[in-house]
Amino acid sequence: MKKLWSWKWRIVLGLLLVLLLYQAWILVQIAWWVKHNPATSSFMDQRLLVMQGRNPDAELQHQWIPYAKISSHLKRAVVAAEDAKFIDHEGFDWDGIQHAYEKNLKKGRVVAGGSTISQQLAKNLFLSTKRTPWRKAEEAIITIMLEAMMSKRRILEIYLNVVEWGNGVFGAEAAARHYWHISAAKLSAVQAARLAAMVPNPRYYDRHREAPGLLRKTRIILARMKFAEIP
Repeated sequence: MKKLWSWKWRIVLGLLLVLLLYQAWILVQIAWWVKHNPATSSFMDQRLLVMQGRNPDAELQHQWIPYAKISSHLKRAVVAAEDAKFIDHEGFDWDGIQHAYEKNLKKGRVVAGGSTISQQLAKNLFLSTKRTPWRKAEEAIITIMLEAMMSKRRILEIYLNVVEWGNGVFGAEAAARHYWHISAAKLSAVQAARLAAMVPNPRYYDRHREAPGLLRKTRIILARMKFAEIP
């Protein structure tokens, strides 16, 4: 019996060590990205695999651009749409989470999310698309790391460069060129609001660009943009 317990403790300690090493690896990655730009993300890699499963020659549309070359309209639109308290919170919008929980409870299904830009970035950079309690816990840990090590400006810069905006379209520059054949620096307020409205379901809106829901959300975001604070 003692021998059995000894092996159990060894397994537990081994798993804890693996977990700690994984967290350390994530921490090192985040530290590197404070000054260096990520070439890809976990979500981008997953989407590319899916696309190449259908077409071996498929490629992502993605081009990194610095924060200063992204239209302020787009920055305001994304903050207004995804995380109005981005400047003020430390990674989590507790009021937003509570509101989303109550809305989902009322509808009996998931119709709203309370994730901040920092949480979305944590998920996009490191995690899979599968919804599990473990993934939410890991997302929270990574969010804390991002907020502790990066400025709000850097978090938003990376987010705008890796977020999905269509089928194989990632980042502000690729999105601006995909939809309007212009650079991200030249996006107008209306174009920016439209892109921000696409974020929750970008592949669908890539195929249905005149969807009534998209047009309605664009108008709402456009009205909110003047109140959005950006770094």
